[in-house]
Amino acid sequence: MTLKPISLLLFSAALAAAESFPVTITVDAARPGKDLKPIWRFFGADEPNYAYMKNGDELLGHLGSLKPKEVFFRAHSLLVTGDGTPALKWGSTNAYTEDAEGKPVYDWTIVDKIFDTYLKNGVRPYVQIGFMPQALSVKPEPYRHHWTPAAKYDDIYTGWAHPPKDWAKWEELVYQWAKHSLEKYGKDEVLKWYWQTWNEPNIGYWRGSREEFFKLHDHAIRGVRRAIPEAKVGGPDLAGGAGGDFLKSFIEHCIKGKNTATGKTGTPTDFLSFHAKGQPRHIDGRVQMGIANQLRDIDGAFAVIARYPEMKDTPIVIGESDPEGCAACQGPSLAYRNGTMYSSYTAASFPRKLDLADKHGVNLEGALTWAFEFEDQPYFAGFRSLATNGVDKPVLNVFRMFARMDGFRLPVSSDHAVSLPDLLRSGVRGKPDVSALAAMEGKKITVMAWHYHDDDLRGPDAEVRIDLLGAPKGVPKVKRYLIDETHSNSFTAWQAMGSPQQPTAEQLATLEQSCKLAEVTEAPRFIEEEKLSAVMLTLPRQGVSLLELEW
Repeated sequence: MTLKPISLLLFSAALAAAESFPVTITVDAARPGKDLKPIWRFFGADEPNYAYMKNGDELLGHLGSLKPKEVFFRAHSLLVTGDGTPALKWGSTNAYTEDAEGKPVYDWTIVDKIFDTYLKNGVRPYVQIGFMPQALSVKPEPYRHHWTPAAKYDDIYTGWAHPPKDWAKWEELVYQWAKHSLEKYGKDEVLKWYWQTWNEPNIGYWRGSREEFFKLHDHAIRGVRRAIPEAKVGGPDLAGGAGGDFLKSFIEHCIKGKNTATGKTGTPTDFLSFHAKGQPRHIDGRVQMGIANQLRDIDGAFAVIARYPEMKDTPIVIGESDPEGCAACQGPSLAYRNGTMYSSYTAASFPRKLDLADKHGVNLEGALTWAFEFEDQPYFAGFRSLATNGVDKPVLNVFRMFARMDGFRLPVSSDHAVSLPDLLRSGVRGKPDVSALAAMEGKKITVMAWHYHDDDLRGPDAEVRIDLLGAPKGVPKVKRYLIDETHSNSFTAWQAMGSPQQPTAEQLATLEQSCKLAEVTEAPRFIEEEKLSAVMLTLPRQGVSLLELEW
């Protein structure tokens, strides 16, 4: 028969889906390693005011429930001048203004509203000290931008990105904020927060020099420590991993440089932070992810930190760690965000961050996902977000899987894993990456397996056998959770109902159900052999599965 082009495409897709290939993953329960660090429990967003709006408040509740009081949120613009009206890449709190005589006026109403919403939802602040209030900026006009995804990114860099006209007033602002936080929330609470200065000072977010940023940082840290002597302070949350020689320069300033605020040597540094981003492209009508770019950013920054014995044990937070760099942007290369491309990328990348920390012998404490939600936008509008109009996206279910994993990390090998050197060199461009992260707590083993490829194309399923060496004897109780085209996937459910922008109550109920982490009712096949036991399961391309085995 002769197939028309569309029919041929469907036939090819069906043929690819019908094929499969075997994978063997080995989990060694007899050799538990270090505690599996919950590095995933950090999130953030450009727009601080969304936090207390309807869908933002609800989403914070979902994040806080993952690990109550151990989840952190970082937001831009907590000191920006304005009435609190949100917009894309914009937010404000009006924390600082000046009266007619130029005397400071402090107003913590909106900042408190943001932090109160975090805390009631079991989330703690990762406090970003910035940006510059209009009354303090050396270039106060223009100040309020009105950016859209169609505008140039550089249009956002207005008066808030400039140095202060008075360094003493800047430090006093930070001191008053920290003092107020201490009085309102109590010492035990604020000592658990992270306090860091600014955002990406090596690119347009900072319109001063590097030396001026060090001065900004020194004064901010002294302001915090004047109010809260034991506060957890750090930085510099710079762009591009090591940021050329910026991270090196910052570390050396903090270790042995002259503190421009105190006149003494060095600046307190309780944690180090930098950002790492992937680089997706749109080629031949599809998205091709750039996981290698993100992992190279991390690898390079870890290498710099590892050179300084003084920083060997210093906690590191990758303050933004994402598939690319602009949550509010839209475009063909960003079409991975709604479906399983984002979720499988997330599952495959996070364990590699831990592997890179082990490679360099550094102390990775967190990797912050810069994605939240956007109020009053169309459903599945193409933004990098965890939810859309109150409907959770598939990627959020990966974090629900991570949250179910506790205990010691177990060694994992896979005959279809892409090696760490190959991932750093070229990503996942040949065979797919099928591997797993595993942990054991008592007589419970959890295994998260993924089937990832950089190319957003259909491909054959993986028929996965997970061998469990040294597992307890007997048949365990097995639960399996799955993210794929038909499980834990609100996007495909929304598409199936015709992609409505005004869903009915019945449709919303369906979306609410489809966005939850789905347990597969049919248990995977368990095999008990003389020296090992095994689990057999099918994992579709871009699928992520969590197994819970309890003896």
